[in-house]
Amino acid sequence: MPYDVIIRDGLWFDGTGAAPRVRTLGIRDGVVAAVSVGQLDETGCTDVIDARGKWVVPGFIDVHTHYDAEVLLDPGLRESVRHGVTTVLLGNCSLSTVYADSEDAADLFSRVEAVPRKYVLGALQAHKTWSTPAEYVAAIDDLPLGPNIASMLGHSDLRTAVLGLDRATDERTRPTRAEMRTMVEMLDDALDAGLLGMSGMDAAIDKLDGERFRSRALPSTFATWKERRKLIGALRRRRRILQSAPDVKNPLTALLFFLASSRMFGRRAGVRMSLLVSADAKSAPGAARVFGPGTRLLNAVLGASVRFQHLPVPFELYSDGIDLPVFEEFGAGTAALHLREQLERNELLADPDYRRRFRTEFDRRILGPTLWHRDFHDAKIVACPDASLVGKSFGDIADERDCHPLDAFLDVLVENGERNVRWTTTVANHRPRELDRLAAEPSVHMGFSDAGAHLRNMAFYNYALRLLNRTLEADRAGRPFLSVQRAVYRLTAEVADWFGVPAGTLRDGDRADFVVIDPAGLDDSVDGYHEAEVDFYGGLSRMVNRNDAAVAATGVNGVVVFRDGEFCDGYGTTVRAGRFLRAGAEPVSRVKTPV
Repeated sequence: MPYDVIIRDGLWFDGTGAAPRVRTLGIRDGVVAAVSVGQLDETGCTDVIDARGKWVVPGFIDVHTHYDAEVLLDPGLRESVRHGVTTVLLGNCSLSTVYADSEDAADLFSRVEAVPRKYVLGALQAHKTWSTPAEYVAAIDDLPLGPNIASMLGHSDLRTAVLGLDRATDERTRPTRAEMRTMVEMLDDALDAGLLGMSGMDAAIDKLDGERFRSRALPSTFATWKERRKLIGALRRRRRILQSAPDVKNPLTALLFFLASSRMFGRRAGVRMSLLVSADAKSAPGAARVFGPGTRLLNAVLGASVRFQHLPVPFELYSDGIDLPVFEEFGAGTAALHLREQLERNELLADPDYRRRFRTEFDRRILGPTLWHRDFHDAKIVACPDASLVGKSFGDIADERDCHPLDAFLDVLVENGERNVRWTTTVANHRPRELDRLAAEPSVHMGFSDAGAHLRNMAFYNYALRLLNRTLEADRAGRPFLSVQRAVYRLTAEVADWFGVPAGTLRDGDRADFVVIDPAGLDDSVDGYHEAEVDFYGGLSRMVNRNDAAVAATGVNGVVVFRDGEFCDGYGTTVRAGRFLRAGAEPVSRVKTPV
């Protein structure tokens, strides 16, 4: 039988961490049918890719996205796929669209993930046909998907469906025994349908959108540990995963996740947990040194299975005015973000009493890490109606005006229109040596791209290519921190194995999800800043990554969907390349961590 696709003479990485070898791959019926030292018979093959001088690697797996609404509007999820991502995970940070009704789901999702609410609500109202997890899986699987999709069930989604959004965000409310049983049963139903596990969120920084309960914290943050333990028990029985985030205001809560994960107290099985987030934060410069050893020690002592997600690139943020989640760390910041209208915000930002309260909160000494370093000297203006301010930091302006940096920041916003001032800062992963060390740390895994969220704040769709670029440059400079095959493993089979996703390797008999990479394209362009208009978000200009020289081709289930900078005809509309990957439906190829 002829092959559907042949990838000829590429340097082949199988995803397990084994040394790469020059091979020719033959793909038939969406599966790798041959891995050959010699040439394959090309007779009848409709698509031959000449990969000489290029790398052939398994498709990247993005374990932390918020494409839950976007996948309904643009099932191709182009910004990820054009950079070699062939599998994405939905349902992170306690947010999913499985159970809650459309209005509740939009209120849960929109402000937290900085996606315009009207489009999230519109997507759900137009496309939400499901009421059960099995129907949800079937509906997503029926879309003309670009990449493969897997998902978790969000704790906030679950809690809202059982308690109602009002009670779920009331600190005085505790689920009754009957409601708790219902939550466990609904979680079990989701696991039966093939969802990977559950996601949570402990940090109360994330707030609701909409008008009914605007600025309340997410429902999962109101859950007691008694409630969490019952839900984690369901995950333990099914050997599924929990993704969550400890409360940054009380770092000791992280210990509770290790205890809940462990095999102690007579438990026969632990629970794999993927927590946010491992980073070299400017607000806590010493944390990066203890993160890895501390996690490894606790895992060993407690018999736990905890890893922290890590973004292997500098964590650079952009903001239009005060529209940045880090300001939710302050009560005054939440008060400003509570207001939608520009004039109302400007009036508040100019109010002397408000400013005094904001300065008090801003200057308060905080023990433990924060999301933002709070240094306005490290926050540079990149666009402003007053062109004389572009290129300056707010700290520079404060020095010139002899005022508090926060006042300088608020003054610039009020003088120029709050949303008209665009500025940037790097909050973490700014030290190359620490960034390299974390990328090689076995207690963290690659993730936290937040693809599909924070449309004007950040763009890490191509973080896998950026890690490979750093790996290649370090090797050429004689200071390697990872081998290329190890980096590929960390981006593919390692996370697939941890999350229980049947993906991540490219061997004979594996599903043919692949990326052909031109190493010559792994250059400074991977770090470039770009914006692109998004039709399905009303023409909003969002941050993206565009370095198409690095990826020569992306294939999903044996279908070449992206090649030489172009998507195939019908992509995301009539071509159905991706599938919903159900946990337990296919065996996960366990791979031994390479030395």
